[in-house]
Amino acid sequence: MTKHIKETQAKKILTEAKGYLDVGFTHSLNPYSGCGFSCLYCYVREMPIQRFKDIPWGEWVDIKTNATENYRKEIQRLRKKEKPVNIFMSSATDPYQPIERKATITRRLLEEMIDHPPNFLQIQTRSPLIKRDIDLLVILKEKCNVLVSMTIETDREDIKRLFAPYAPGITLRLNAMKELRDARIPTQASISPVLPFTPDFPKALQGKADHIWIDTLSIGDGSMGKRSEKLGMPTLFEEHGLSKWYRKDIHVAVEKYFKKYFPREMVRVSKNEAFLN
Repeated sequence: MTKHIKETQAKKILTEAKGYLDVGFTHSLNPYSGCGFSCLYCYVREMPIQRFKDIPWGEWVDIKTNATENYRKEIQRLRKKEKPVNIFMSSATDPYQPIERKATITRRLLEEMIDHPPNFLQIQTRSPLIKRDIDLLVILKEKCNVLVSMTIETDREDIKRLFAPYAPGITLRLNAMKELRDARIPTQASISPVLPFTPDFPKALQGKADHIWIDTLSIGDGSMGKRSEKLGMPTLFEEHGLSKWYRKDIHVAVEKYFKKYFPREMVRVSKNEAFLN
């Protein structure tokens, strides 16, 4: 899928958390620009990084080759100021997209974090490639708080193929999350965004996640659903007979349903409960 890959030198790697992330996170960290998974609902498609790009989303990735060096310098400066560092990785890309297998930017960042740990690191991904780095995460979690948040927006492969055809399969993600949890790495199932699922979805997550996180196209795209509308999500849902799932209050019903299967404290909802530390 990704046709245009180039190496770049980033000015900074830690970006001050604003907007949606300003609920406890202090910084976002994106090892790459662009994303090979190319999910149709991705709000980044409507952000300036893509809107002013001639190449379609999913067909380009910029590798931030100096990410590790930048991180080391930037966190050392922050530590001198005695400021907390709570990192969300990543807000505008997937740190474990396919190019990471060769580029290993994310792995090298984790190695650097072991030497210069943040206070808290949340890794947001939809890729089972993260299993490769369990060895580092086991060490890192002894030095700072770590949470691996695995995006599992549905338990239906047909729905996954419709909205995110290039993303890894659901079963692979579930297995990866279980392997992480078995290694005693804190895990979260991120139902983000909520897509149509079967009644057995909660059962599929049992024993694999320490927390359940619910987010939707209306409350999680950073513009109260406007970006999702511009991406044509209402039409896509309607064309496939799924309109009942495209409601601004769908999170209320999903939260209520999941709390039938999990303790109340395990189930959280966007946005105010996004930060877990």
